[in-house]
Amino acid sequence: MKLSIVDLSPVPDGGTATDAYANTVEAAKQAERLGYERFWVAEHHGMAERLAGTTPEVLLGHLAAETDSIGLGSGAVLLNHYSPYKVAEVFGALDGLAPGRIDAGLGRANGSPASDRALGTERYSEDPDGDHRERVEAVVNHLYDDYPEGHEYADLSVPGSSAEPPEPWLLGSSPSSAELAAELGLPYCFAGFIRPQWAEHAFETYREEFQSGALAAGVDEPTGMVAVNAVCAETDQAAARLRAVAEASYQRLRRGELGSTPSVDEAIEELGGVPDPTPETLDDDEWPRAVSGSPETIESLLEQFADRVGVDEVMIQHVVADHDDGLRSHELLADAVGLDPR
Repeated sequence: MKLSIVDLSPVPDGGTATDAYANTVEAAKQAERLGYERFWVAEHHGMAERLAGTTPEVLLGHLAAETDSIGLGSGAVLLNHYSPYKVAEVFGALDGLAPGRIDAGLGRANGSPASDRALGTERYSEDPDGDHRERVEAVVNHLYDDYPEGHEYADLSVPGSSAEPPEPWLLGSSPSSAELAAELGLPYCFAGFIRPQWAEHAFETYREEFQSGALAAGVDEPTGMVAVNAVCAETDQAAARLRAVAEASYQRLRRGELGSTPSVDEAIEELGGVPDPTPETLDDDEWPRAVSGSPETIESLLEQFADRVGVDEVMIQHVVADHDDGLRSHELLADAVGLDPR
């Protein structure tokens, strides 16, 4: 199994974005040493006091200089906020900085009404799926110089290396995103930590409707990855304590609270106790929003998730209060699945 990481650049308690970015760089360098396949950074708006990951294009440029071989990408750049040509220019420039290592993870999401207004984004569209499709196609056509002769953009170009252009991935958390990835013949990553109940149906849709050759950047056969919220510690009980932070953070989010991430003790108090450890084997219809466990338990869980959706790569996301706990989790996960250190 291949493992990858998506990092949200959380701001440490009492810290700043500077601390968050330093932690992200450290995590990327560790992931490269441990043998992770790729390291993506996210885009969130209007939550800067909690998440400093607002501009993946900036952070990826820095990570390109701090790493040598690991794949780097966005999880995801939110196309509803930007010009597709500008997005293509950004990823072309990143490819020039890190030839052959860049993934263009493409998605869409609205933030708060205020952040959307500040970004100049229309919150409502008569045809949101059609608009997203056009933007994805435009990014890919610009990156791969695939506009036909006579098209108004045919003479435009973007920077890049002599390697293959950045690999586009379509990201989403619903069957509709899977359907679009299939129709365009693009690799697909499903966010299982957002809507886990749709994971299996989304991948079924992706495989059933997959069409190769729709775009120049397309793949020959369905290529997928599932992202899960998972944290690992030496024992199931210790890992469950760490998972309390993710569980409490999710409850806060549902209440509309966007404050700092709780400590382990604060999270346990808010939850009324330590969460039960995630069982090593889940029921067929069970897919928790967050899982935890010892290396043996986590290996079993990741294998189950990958088998259910038919992929051989899992992307790890976690919500932990302490950066060192996160690094240790990544270390244990790498050992659990037998990654080859670089």
